[in-house]
Amino acid sequence: MSFKQAELVVQKFGGTSVGNPERIRAVAKRVAKAKLSIPNIVVVVSAMGDTTDALIQLAHQVSETPPAREYDALISTGENVSAALLAMALQAQGIPAISLTGSQAGIMTESHYSKARITKVDPARIWKELDQGRVVVVTGFQGINEWQDVTTIGRGGSDTSAVVLAATLGAKECEIYTDVDGVYTTDPRIVPEAVKLPFISYDEMLELASLGAKVLHPRSVECAKENRVQLHVRSSFSEETGTIVKEISDMEVNRPVTGATLMESEAIITIQNVQDRPGVAGHLFGQLAEANVNVDMIIQSSETSQENDITFTVNDADLQSATLVTQAVAREMGASGVKTDDAVAKISIVGVGMISKPGIAAKMFQVLAANHINIKLIATSEIKISCAIGRGDGRKALRVLHQAFELDRL
Repeated sequence: MSFKQAELVVQKFGGTSVGNPERIRAVAKRVAKAKLSIPNIVVVVSAMGDTTDALIQLAHQVSETPPAREYDALISTGENVSAALLAMALQAQGIPAISLTGSQAGIMTESHYSKARITKVDPARIWKELDQGRVVVVTGFQGINEWQDVTTIGRGGSDTSAVVLAATLGAKECEIYTDVDGVYTTDPRIVPEAVKLPFISYDEMLELASLGAKVLHPRSVECAKENRVQLHVRSSFSEETGTIVKEISDMEVNRPVTGATLMESEAIITIQNVQDRPGVAGHLFGQLAEANVNVDMIIQSSETSQENDITFTVNDADLQSATLVTQAVAREMGASGVKTDDAVAKISIVGVGMISKPGIAAKMFQVLAANHINIKLIATSEIKISCAIGRGDGRKALRVLHQAFELDRL
């Protein structure tokens, strides 16, 4: 290695940022400007605009069930296009640059397709190109498995690619460029009073990302936290400082709630009157896991000393498959039936400060009650409180909670 790692930065540009040739040229100008003060730059790119969605539609036009290997081989091509175009645009500005696929960049993944996890990175090729003074443009979202097949790492995976590369290369910061100028206290499209946060902790960002905030992919935040890579979320279309995601000390925490989120695509499933005996819940949720259904909030209520109801939430997209699995388990276990509710939203508040400040849950419930919003389910962690409510009340709940916790004054 012929340079200091502190002189290296990883920048990631999302699909909107590279959505057309004009925007790709604008990104090239931004990278060229950064190169004046940062000797070594690795850029990770997503596919242009809606390219991945178009490729997915194309796959389903020729096959109702596209083979997983060929599906990944197809949908990974969008990143190849944007990486090559950005390298061309940089070279047109006199900046030495080269595009590398996930394979060429040494990104190895599990053998699973579509949702593969990155297992290791061999950065030798990247170091070699940086040593020769080039900006290295790497395709996000993709890698290769043990059979040298192209794999993809799930939607939003370019964020994860960028953070993994930053960790591997020893970069102290990974800049995530997107179409918003940072992380807000909530969705400003629903609550115009939402405020941009100057900084946020890894744990808070991970909760917000998992609860529906679409600025960062949860896996990328998890990886950043594990490797102490500071993230800087900022806009591709302005020079303003965005939001820093980092480890925050107790002295920096002065508010119980940092943000609020709303997920409007939840559904509730209840298996009714199932026998109260060891292993029932384990069997149910094991079957759901095998069907690749992600379960969120769970509650078990005791109806009698011998029978329980088990209630849980899933995303709308998983409702049909989750219902079929639950019905099969219900028959197997002799339960009286399965009930579903597909008109549910999940409202959540997040903040590391709530650990040391009692009464936050009570205040949340009181605010919802005062606004005639009924709570169906409750789930909590040390820094999060979530409530399942009627979908029609979701946006109202977000607005009143944002106001009640004075998030517009952060």
